Amino acid sequence: MELEEVLSSKPRIKIIKLIAQVGALNVSGIARRLNLNYASTSAHLKLLEAEGILTQKSYGRIRIYKLDENSPKAKAVRNLIETWEQNK
Repeated sequence: MELEEVLSSKPRIKIIKLIAQVGALNVSGIARRLNLNYASTSAHLKLLEAEGILTQKSYGRIRIYKLDENSPKAKAVRNLIETWEQNK
């Protein structure tokens, strides 16, 4: 998937920003904090995971998502967010 496609979604950008700030969250926590429905949040998370930006760990039925610290894409996105937020 192209960069434009991944970052063309406002909810995906909000999800990435939230996880970068908080560290790790489950699907319900992300949906609640961003006022999104569970299904669309889950779909965005799966796409971000498939692209190597997020990683998830399952604890039974609970999935916790965080930035994939080993991924160059995740590092680049984190740097972009940090630079953008510092220079508002």
